[in-house]
Parts: sequence; C-alpha cells; structure tokens
Amino acid sequence: QVQLVESGGGLVQAGGSLRLSCAASGSIFSINAMGWYRQAPGKQRELVARITSGGTTNYADSVKGRFTISRDNAKNTVYLQMGSLKPEDTAVYYCHARSTIVGLTYDYWGQGAQVTVSS
Repeated sequence: QVQLVESGGGLVQAGGSLRLSCAASGSIFSINAMGWYRQAPGKQRELVARITSGGTTNYADSVKGRFTISRDNAKNTVYLQMGSLKPEDTAVYYCHARSTIVGLTYDYWGQGAQVTVSS
C-alpha cells in the first residue's frame, strides 16, 4: 500500500505561480513512477506531468515550458512547480503513484488539490 498526501493548492491570478507537493508513504520501494493529473469540471482526468524512478519526465503539451515536476527522494516527495498559470489550468490536481510488486501493477491517488486561476 502507498499513501499520498497532497498540499499546496489555492487561488492565484493568471500569470502567477503555485507549487504542489505530494508526500508518499508506505511501500514506497515499489513505486516506479509518480505524476500529477488534473480534472476540470465536465472534463476527463488528464495527465499533466510524470517522473519515473529513473528520473525521466514527460509533460502534457499544454504545460510544457510552464510546469516542472521534480522529486526529493530523501523526503519521498514529488513537486509540481506551476508557472505562467492560465485560467484553463483551473482544475483539481491529483497526485498519482504507480507501483509494481511481484509483477502486479497498482495505482494510487491522492485526495486532490484545487487549483483556481482567476483572469
């Protein structure tokens, strides 16, 4: 089992910045990738950014150059630094972890953090 606790959401004006944090606990040795997804009202949940245990990152086209995902292995924490925010970035942001144990894959989710960008 992996537990994910998010923090850092809030209200910001367009052009501003926010940082989300996601602290993992439990069977963290089994995690092979962590990332951030978001879901806006009436829309499907979409991948925002992802980082593997090897450090490989990938981003949604809509956030490339504006968002940065990083991790602190000592704190078992993943961050999403969001800059040049736009109203269309408004959504609930969910931390995600994928773990593999004995060949079986498990997905874990955080509780969600509201990010609201005002115009």
